Amino acid sequence: MPLLNNFARIPVCGLVAGYNATELPEGPDRTPILMRAILTKRLHLRGFIVWDFAAQAEAFRQEVGAWIQEGRVRYREDVVEGLENAPEAFIGLLKGRNFGKLVVRVS
Repeated sequence: MPLLNNFARIPVCGLVAGYNATELPEGPDRTPILMRAILTKRLHLRGFIVWDFAAQAEAFRQEVGAWIQEGRVRYREDVVEGLENAPEAFIGLLKGRNFGKLVVRVS
């Protein structure tokens, strides 16, 4: 938060690590601090779900695919070896343990 510029735009998508939460996380409620930062920095937060942009998917694949091939966009994958490790990897995904795209390599 402290590094955000005034009027920053913050997309919010993918909260899978908290989907199964049955209670609030431990610790003090930091919502008032968050709201103050949103107010004083005049931030723009927008929640979205990937399907909101389904009509643009093919154009995105073509454009970003070319950028990846050119090395203009890089990405990280968290690779887990073996189908036998998939259940634990999936549980880790739901708990936010992985970084980047989670991939289970089966052969």
